[in-house]
Amino acid sequence: MPESSTIEHPHDPRIEIKAAADHLIACFAAFDRDAYFACFAPEASFVFHGTKRFLDSRASYEDEWSAWVDGGFRVVSCSSHDQWIDPISDDTAVFVHRVLTTVEDPDGIHDLVERETIIFRREHDGRWLGLHEHVSPAPH
Repeated sequence: MPESSTIEHPHDPRIEIKAAADHLIACFAAFDRDAYFACFAPEASFVFHGTKRFLDSRASYEDEWSAWVDGGFRVVSCSSHDQWIDPISDDTAVFVHRVLTTVEDPDGIHDLVERETIIFRREHDGRWLGLHEHVSPAPH
């Protein structure tokens, strides 16, 4: 993974992107479903290593989430490390980080170490929303 990007200028868009990413992660860590899904555009897509199908919208991910929760899933904690941000245009950015998540399911409590990439897009109202998310296991 590349080294963490450095924010050099007070008007650097990476400040806004980092704030959006940190908010998304905090909502996930708090297991706040509504706030978490509000961090994604309706047309966002998702690829998760533990999910067999490609999730082609926020609604399809919300359905998958509901199935996980109905099966006993919950987030216990989540933290982000080694963040890297690349604003590739005025309204699009790539955010990559290593994620340490503790989850609970019917089999007990598990620690997950993953890499995640989120493509963010700046909306007309100035908010940065997730447009695509890809999560994979982090190599040991």
